[in-house]
Amino acid sequence: MTTTPATEATGAAVRLPLRAGLEGLTPYGAPQLDVPVLLNVNENPYPPSDAVAADIADAVRKAAHGLNRYPDRDFGELRAELAEYLRVESGVTLAPEQIWAANGSNEVMLHLLQAFGGTGRTVLSFAPTYSMYPEYARDTLTAWVAGSREEDFTLDPEQVRAQLAEHRPAVILLASPNNPTGTALPLATIEAICDAAATAGPTAPDGGATACVVVVDEAYGEFRREGTPSALALLGRYPHLAVSRTMSKAFGMAGLRLGYLAADPALVDLLRVVRLPYHLSALTQAAALAALRHRGELMGQVASLRAERDALVGWLRERGHRVADSDANFVLFGLFEDRHAVWNGLLERGVLIREVGPQGWLRVSVGTPQETAAFKAALKEVLGR
Repeated sequence: MTTTPATEATGAAVRLPLRAGLEGLTPYGAPQLDVPVLLNVNENPYPPSDAVAADIADAVRKAAHGLNRYPDRDFGELRAELAEYLRVESGVTLAPEQIWAANGSNEVMLHLLQAFGGTGRTVLSFAPTYSMYPEYARDTLTAWVAGSREEDFTLDPEQVRAQLAEHRPAVILLASPNNPTGTALPLATIEAICDAAATAGPTAPDGGATACVVVVDEAYGEFRREGTPSALALLGRYPHLAVSRTMSKAFGMAGLRLGYLAADPALVDLLRVVRLPYHLSALTQAAALAALRHRGELMGQVASLRAERDALVGWLRERGHRVADSDANFVLFGLFEDRHAVWNGLLERGVLIREVGPQGWLRVSVGTPQETAAFKAALKEVLGR
C-alpha cells in the first residue's frame, strides 16, 4: 500500500492561503555550523560561571513550583531591576514604568511596529543596517524605506531630516552601535533627529501632525568606547524616543531571550496594548532577575572584549584592510573582490564569520584571545599575508 502525503489525502494538492508578499521567502538566520571557532553572530564568548548558572537554576526551580499559575503579566520586579541596572550602567535614573521587556529585542521591535506601524504607514531606516528591520516591517504590514549612510557609515542629520519630510514615517529605526558596521551615533545627531521627528509622523485622522517614534537600538550599547554617551540621556526631553537594549550581548545571555526598552511611560503603555497576554514566562522572569543579581560578574568581560576589539581593528588596519570604526563587539572589514572566497577559506580552517553588509565586506565577532588568534592565523593563510 502506498502512503499519501497529508496535503494530497483527497487526491489533489492542498494550496495554503499564504499571505501576499511572503511567497518564496525563507526564514531569517545566520549559518549555524559545527566548527571550532564561532565568530559570526556577535555572542559574548564567555559563558556564565558555575555560581551564576547555579543561582539561575535555583531561581527557575523555585518559579517552577508556581507554574500552575500565570506569570506576572506586567513583571514589575523585573522592570525595576532593569531600571536599576541602567542607572548604574549609564547614569540615567528611570522609573520602572519607563521600562518594557519581551522575548528578545526582536519582540520589543515587533511591539513597537504593531503599536505604531501597520497598513498605510512607513518605517524608515538607513542602510546598511540590521537585516531584521525590514522583516519587522513586513510582518506588521508596514512599508519599509531605507535611506543611505555616508561613506564612513555615519548619518547626515540633514539627509535624515529630508527623508522624514518626504516619507513622514511612523517609526524611524536607528541602531547605535549599528549592525553590521559598529558605528555609534553622536548624541548631537540623535538630538537633531528627535527634534525633526517631533512633528514628522503620519497625519492624524483629524488632520493634525503627529511625532515619528525614534527608536535607538542599543543592543551593543555596553561595548561603546569611552566617552560615547547612551541615548538614554535624552529620554527626559523626548517623549517620542525609545531606547532598546538586550541581555543577549554584553550580559552573555543570548539563550535567555530577554530584550527591553526605556521610554516615556505613555509610550510604554501603548506597547502593553499590543503585547500578547503573559508574553514573558515565569521562568524567563526568574532567570533574568537571577542574572541581574550577578550583573557585576557577567559584565566583567566587557572591558576585555573592548580591548580585544580595538586591538583587532589595529591589526587588520596594519595589514592594509579597510576597517569601520566599531563601538560594538564585532568588526566590519574589507574590501575583497570575492568576499565569499575569503569567508569560505576561513570556514575550511574552522573559523566561521559572517558574510553580511555591503559588497566586499566581512564581519567578525570579537571572541576570546584564543579565538581571535585562530581567526588571525586563518586569515593570513587564506590571503597569503
